[in-house]
Parts: sequence; C-alpha cells; structure tokens
Amino acid sequence: MVNNRPPIRPQPRSINETLHRHLQGIFEDLLKQESIPPDGRLLDNFSALYLPLAEWIAQQHQETPLVIGINGSQGSGKSTLCEILRALLLHGFDKKVAVLSIDDLYKTRYQRQQMSATIHPLFVTRGVPGTHDVKLGIKLLSQLKQQSATVQLPIFDKACDDRKDKKYWPVADSKTDIVLFEGWCVGAVAEDDSKLSTAINELEKNEDPDARWRQYVNHQLKTDYQQLFALIDKLIMLKIPDFNKVIEWRTLQENKLISAADQSDKTMCMSASTLKRFIMHFERLTRHTLNEMPARADITLEVNDDHQISQVNSKIFS
Repeated sequence: MVNNRPPIRPQPRSINETLHRHLQGIFEDLLKQESIPPDGRLLDNFSALYLPLAEWIAQQHQETPLVIGINGSQGSGKSTLCEILRALLLHGFDKKVAVLSIDDLYKTRYQRQQMSATIHPLFVTRGVPGTHDVKLGIKLLSQLKQQSATVQLPIFDKACDDRKDKKYWPVADSKTDIVLFEGWCVGAVAEDDSKLSTAINELEKNEDPDARWRQYVNHQLKTDYQQLFALIDKLIMLKIPDFNKVIEWRTLQENKLISAADQSDKTMCMSASTLKRFIMHFERLTRHTLNEMPARADITLEVNDDHQISQVNSKIFS
C-alpha cells in the first residue's frame, strides 16, 4: 500500500499556529478557485508537504533572486503547485515571487510556420524543444536574477496559438526574490542519439520516418536549452506514474476548458483524436524525463494514480 503522507515533518518550524491557520485558509481558497475538492488527503498535505516545501524554498533564497525549476508532465499539477507556493511564500515568508511558464516562451505562430517550411512540418505545432524562444527565456531569467531592470513576462494565448501583444504582458516586481520557472520540459536533458532511430508512436513513424524532426529536437536540448536551464538553481520534479496518465489528465484539463468556455470558444478546444495526436509530440521526451530526472532532481514529488502527491523523494527532507 502506498503511503499517502509524504515523509516530511508535520509543520514548518518558522510558522506559528495563528499564521498556520491563516495560510490554510488561503490554501483552501486556492483549491476552490481550481475546482479541487479540499478532501482530507489534501489538507494533510498542506501541513506535511506544501508548507515545508515553501519554507525550504524560502531558506534557499539569500541575497540574489533564486530560480526554482518545476518540471512535470502535462496535467501533473505544475500550475496549481506554483500558485500554492506563490501564495505561501508571499503570505508566510514575505517573499516576492514571479512565475514564468516555458509555455509562455513559445515562438510566435509565424516563426513556427517558418520552421515548418524550412526545417520540418511538425514544427508548426508548439511544444517540443525548438519551438520556444530560448534567447528570450535566457534574457528574462538573467534580468530577474540581476534585478537590473523592469521585466515584462510574456503571455502565450493557446486559444489563438500565438503570443499576446507585449502591451498585455505583466510586469514582474523589481524586487523579485524567487522565480518559479515551470514547464513540461524544464530541466530536461537530451537522449542518446542512438535511441532516436526507432519511432515510438504513430506520429514519429508516419510523419518523421527519417527521424529528422526528433534529431533536431534532441540537438536543441543539447545546446540552446542547456544554456537556459543552467539558470535554474534548484529543480523540483512532479513525477507521474507513467506516460498513459498524460492522456487521461490532459483530457480532464481539456474537458474543464470546454465546460468553462463560451459557445464561441468551444471550437478552439481539442477533440479526442486531435488531443491524442498532439500528445504524441511530447511522448518521447516525457518518457525519457520520467526515466532519468528523478535521480538528479533536488526534490521529486511522486504523483499517484489519484492525482495526489503521495511520496517525496529527497535527501533534503530525510
């Protein structure tokens, strides 16, 4: 039987009882906003996981801004974790937090169309390494670390598959203490080239028979993306049970979007077949990361079949 209580001390040392209750109220409000029922396991994890994790992050911050990389497959709960940590770090530890998603670094639709025409047709679809503006990401994280200028954070609008105009970009606090840099491939490393020749799904078999697309993706991971990920100070991984959960949980996300969308917006949501093909773009690197990242992440949060964090693997909390 899986132990549903992470092996972390039950309450962080620097939080008194009054503040603990206040922060728990904030936590429960966040769950409501995310339409997540605050059941007993989640409330247990508030004291046993989220507060100690926030305290640990706060302790890592010294004089210069700290970049925490948060890796997790699609649907693993990265965005929710970031919102919880942002609130706890602000209200519990007086830390100013900026959240940057690697999804918001996607190249524009025009740029990806150019890649599709000149490199490989599959690059018209956002997602894999090569479809992000890595130079912009390096610039933003470097500026946030140096606190050298006002930093506007980009927003990618998935509904129209393009980057929003810069006038809509939010401005990060000039005194940012902590940056939560999250994404499905954040901190990922390249595969051995010898593994690229065999297709792992129908997309690779039918649309990348000569492995040109996946070789380019892998090369990007070896080069430009490692410069971006080198700016990460600590790495946290949300590890799902297996790749099949990506389809299940990503479908749940899509159904939420459909339920919340206006009638005119529902046409922008993915059908089951479109979603299945879309996820195939991510399969190779997701499987590779699930295999190799737990051994090097600073903290690995094991997500069980019920979508709950059931175990924490880290020398930090041992």
